[in-house]
Amino acid sequence: MSDGKRMGVGPHADLIKEGPMSITVPPERTRLSNASIAAACLVLCCSIIATGLLQTRIHAQAQGPSVTVDPDDIGGVVRSPNGPEAGVWVIAETTDLPTRLIKIVVTDDQGRFVVPDLPKATYQVWVRGYGLVDSKPIQAAPGKTVALTATPAATAREAAKIYPGSYWFALLNVPQKGEFPGTGPQGNGMAPALRSQAHWIDVMKQGCHLCHQLGNKFTRELETRAPLSSSAASGAGSLRDGKNGPNPSSMGGWDRRVQSSQRGAQMSQVMSRFGRQRGLAMFADWSDRIAAGEFPPEAPPRPQGAERNLVLTLRDWGTPTLYIHDEITTDKRNPTVNPNGPAYGVAISDDFLTIVDPVKNTAANLKLPTRDDPKSIPPFFPRSMLASSPYYGDEILWTNPANPHNPMMDGKGRVWLTHRIRAPTNPAWCREGSSNPYAKNYPIEQSERHPSFYDPTTQQWTLIDTCFGTHHLQFAEDKDDTLYFSGDGEVIGWINTRKFDETRDAPASQGWCPVVVDTNGDGRIGEYVQPAEPVDPKRDKRYRGASYGIIVSPVDHAVWFAQNGPVPGRIFRLEIGSNPPATCKAEVYEVPFNPAGSGKSGFVPRGIDIDRNGVVWTALSGSGHMASFDRRKCAVLNGPTSTGEHCQEGWTLYKDPGPTLRNAPEVAADYHYYNWVDQFDTLGLGKNVPLSTGSLSDSLLALLPDTGQWVVLRVPYPLGFFSRGMDGRIDDAKAGWKGKGVWATYGAAVTWHIEGGKGTNPKMIHFQMRPHPLAR
Repeated sequence: MSDGKRMGVGPHADLIKEGPMSITVPPERTRLSNASIAAACLVLCCSIIATGLLQTRIHAQAQGPSVTVDPDDIGGVVRSPNGPEAGVWVIAETTDLPTRLIKIVVTDDQGRFVVPDLPKATYQVWVRGYGLVDSKPIQAAPGKTVALTATPAATAREAAKIYPGSYWFALLNVPQKGEFPGTGPQGNGMAPALRSQAHWIDVMKQGCHLCHQLGNKFTRELETRAPLSSSAASGAGSLRDGKNGPNPSSMGGWDRRVQSSQRGAQMSQVMSRFGRQRGLAMFADWSDRIAAGEFPPEAPPRPQGAERNLVLTLRDWGTPTLYIHDEITTDKRNPTVNPNGPAYGVAISDDFLTIVDPVKNTAANLKLPTRDDPKSIPPFFPRSMLASSPYYGDEILWTNPANPHNPMMDGKGRVWLTHRIRAPTNPAWCREGSSNPYAKNYPIEQSERHPSFYDPTTQQWTLIDTCFGTHHLQFAEDKDDTLYFSGDGEVIGWINTRKFDETRDAPASQGWCPVVVDTNGDGRIGEYVQPAEPVDPKRDKRYRGASYGIIVSPVDHAVWFAQNGPVPGRIFRLEIGSNPPATCKAEVYEVPFNPAGSGKSGFVPRGIDIDRNGVVWTALSGSGHMASFDRRKCAVLNGPTSTGEHCQEGWTLYKDPGPTLRNAPEVAADYHYYNWVDQFDTLGLGKNVPLSTGSLSDSLLALLPDTGQWVVLRVPYPLGFFSRGMDGRIDDAKAGWKGKGVWATYGAAVTWHIEGGKGTNPKMIHFQMRPHPLAR
C-alpha cells in the first residue's frame, strides 16, 4: 500500500501504515462505552474504504482518463504510441443476434469512448481511424471497460486504404476545359455531344455514380487486363503526360470490365457516350497510376466538434445479392408515425419489400405481387450479358418484373411504393378517345410503374392502376392526403388517397397534368407551343422530360420537382389549382451555370426537398453543391422571359466539403444521389437542416443553413456506404437523443462492392447525435 501522506488522502491518512494495521488507544480513554467504540470503528472503516477507492481512482487516472459505463455499454480509452487517439472510430460488432449488428462511435479529445445501449451479446471491438491501421479486435461484453491499442500506419499510402472513394476518384484526370467541345474519333476523341467539361463530368456522375461508387477498392483496382481491340485503340490519345498513353492492356481491361454482368450493356453504352476510346484511356490512366503507387495527397480530416457525437447502429438486411434502392421508416409529414417500428426498403433487383425490426434485431423479405402474370411483364434488367461477371460468372442474379423503386409511409403506417403491376400498355380509359377528363386533356398510351401499398396491420397488398408513370412519391399536407408522383416523361400525376380509400375507384381517384409554363403572362394556361418549338410571347410553352425528385410545399401545396438533364438541369413548380387539369400552371427555374466554372455556377439537380418556410433545397449531383432556391426573391415569375434563367437571385449555392476533381477545381469529387430536409429536428442538429447523400464519401452531409458549415456524418465501416436517400423518425419525444434519429441504407447496385466483398449483406443504418461523445 502506498504512503497515504504522500498521496494526500485526507485527515485520516496518519492511521494508514505499511504492514499490519494497528489501532493505539490512549490510557486515559481505555474505558469507553460500546457506542463510542462502535463510532470510532465506523469512522476508521469509512476512512479505509474511502482511501482505497481514492487510490483506485488515482490508479485509473494514471492509466488514462476514466470512463463510466452502464450495464448495456462498452467504454474505454484508445491509445497509440503517440498518446490518446482523438476522433477515431470504435466499432463493436456481433453476430449473436438474429441479424448482424454493428455499433460505431467516435472518441473524444482524450481518446475516450462509450458505445451505448448494446443488446446482450459478445462483441468484437476494434479501432479504425485516419492515420491508423485497423486494430486487432478484442472480445468484450456490455458493462465492461476496455483499453484499445491503436497502431499508426507505417506509410501514407497504407493509411489511404480506408479513405472514402471520393478521395481516390479525385485522382482521375478529366479533360481540360479548353479541349471542349468534343470533335469525334477523328478529332479529339470526345463525343460531339459533350459541349463542355461539365457535360463530360455529368456523363461520369449520372452514368457511373448513378449505380455505384467510383474510387472504392473494387473500382480503382483493375481486376483483369486484356488485349486492346483495334476499335478501342484508335484515337485513344494520351491523358498522362501528353506523350505516353495508358497501358493498352489496361484499356482492354476497362473495355472488358464495363461489359460485365447484367448491367454490362448499360455500362458499355455509358463508356461510348464519352467517345469510347477517350473514356477508356481516362480510366486506364487512373488505375495505372494507382497501381504504380499513386494515392490521395491529402488525408480526410478526422471527425471534429459535433461529428464526434455521432452514434451509428447498422443492421444487416436483405441478402448478399439484393439491390436495396430506398428505405422508409415513418410519415415525412409526421415523424412520430411508426415509433420503434420496422424499417422498410425496396429491393429493385428481385422485387422484395425488405424489413428490419430495430427492437427485435430481425430481418425479413416480402415478395412484391403483380396484378398480371409476371411472365407478361418485361423484366427491367436484361436476362443476358455481354460478358460474365468477375464475381458471379454467367449466373443471372436479378429477375424483377415488378421493378420497385421508392417507398413512402402514410399517416396510417402503410408503406406506399412504386412498381410495375402490369405490362406497359395503358387501359382504354387513359388513352386517346377516352371520356376521362384528364385523358381528354392529355392522353397517355403507356406507363412503366404504378403505385401500391402494403398494410403491416393486415399484411395485405393493394395494387393501383395509373395512367401515368411513377418513380418517386410524396404526400401533400392536405385534407385528401394527395400523393404526387415523379417519373413520367410527359406529366405529373397524383392520387387522392382519401377518395381511393373510400371508393377503391382508381380511375376516379387520380389525375395528371402536362408541364406548361405561363410564358405569355396572362395568369392561366391556354394554347401552348411544344417543347421543341421556340417561345412564342402570345402562347404558353410545354416542357417535357422525366422528372426525378419531387416534393410538396407545406406552405402553399405547390408541387416542386427536379429535372436533371440536359446540363445544367432545372427545377419546376406546379400549381394544380382548384379545377385541374384546366387550372394546372407551371414555372421553371434553371440552375445558374457558367461553362468556365466561375462565379455562381453549378449543374444537375437530382433530389429535391423543402423546408417549413417554403425554401426549396436541391443537391447538385454534377457540380457537388447543396443549393437553395427561394422563390420569394424572384422579380419575375411568368411571362416571355420566364424560360428558366430569369431568377438567378433566388439561388444560393454551398460547395461540398472534401476533395475536388483534377482539372476542375470548382467541381466536388463527391456525388449526391438525393437530398432531404430534416424539418422536425429528428437528427439533433436543428429544424430545417438540409442533408445530402455523400454517395462517394461514405457519408451523409448535413448543412447548417445559418452558418453555411457542414457536418460530415461518416460511415467508416464497412467501406462502401452509398446511400440514395434518408428519412428521420421520432420514436419517443421525451427520450432526448435516444428517442430519435435518421435512417439510411447501403443502396449501391453492387452489394459485393461493400467492404467484405462477395457474400456481404446490405445494411440499414440509424444515425443519432448525442450531446457529447460520452453520453450514455
